[in-house]
Amino acid sequence: MGERGFNRIRKDAGHGKDVEEVEISIKPSVKIIGVASGKGGVGKSTVAVNLATVIARKGFNVGIFDADVCGFTIPKMLGITEKPAISNENKFLPIEKHGIKVMSTGFFIKENQPVIWRGPMIHKAIKQILTETLWGDLDYLVIDLPPGTGDVAITSGILLPDMSMIIVTTPQDVSSLVACRALKMAKQTNLKILGVIENMSYFTCQKCGEKAYIFGQGGGKDLARQEGVPFLGEIPLEQGVRELGDTGRPLVSENINSPAKEAFEKIAAKITGSKIR
Repeated sequence: MGERGFNRIRKDAGHGKDVEEVEISIKPSVKIIGVASGKGGVGKSTVAVNLATVIARKGFNVGIFDADVCGFTIPKMLGITEKPAISNENKFLPIEKHGIKVMSTGFFIKENQPVIWRGPMIHKAIKQILTETLWGDLDYLVIDLPPGTGDVAITSGILLPDMSMIIVTTPQDVSSLVACRALKMAKQTNLKILGVIENMSYFTCQKCGEKAYIFGQGGGKDLARQEGVPFLGEIPLEQGVRELGDTGRPLVSENINSPAKEAFEKIAAKITGSKIR
């Protein structure tokens, strides 16, 4: 396992003086990327899985943590049905799939069981998984956050103050509006913003090649410009993204020609080529 590092945990996300130290078994040099959205249904988890897979295929050591306690989907999208093993040190060993080390709150909850937890319980669960997982020698750790600005987003920002954020939206005005709230919360908790990704930007007709902007046009770019953060790119709406995800195969892992796959690869190149810290 790689060198262990310490993250200072600020109990109130940077607005007070009380701090505690928690050890997380990742190197201090690991780049931590939080993938967030203002609302559900924008394809945030799909973006997180495909970006993590692309970055791993570039030769980096990548982990992904599914922190969406009430709406975990990463195990399904990566085709994982087994539970993580326990090390001799009584720590969780992430499951490896598609070149990614994977941990999810869903590993410890039945798939059809509702999660009815209050804030302190959610904080405890996220903290326990982060501190009791042997991630090994990572270059990137991708955190799939739940939509909105609730307890998990706040807890993750506190536990991982070096996390850099990607905000996922669709072109719709209502999606951009609530995505703006998530972006502003990240700023207020002193997290760096890597940029905005617009998902489901357009649909290309397979017969005539014409683009149809089903959900509107330009919402992601407008949000990025309005908030003064980078616009990382547009991802088109493709049937294959959903079909492959439902069978546990990220689109980018397939040897196919796809505008969506190309978009993910371009965005990943921007991320790995950027100065995250």
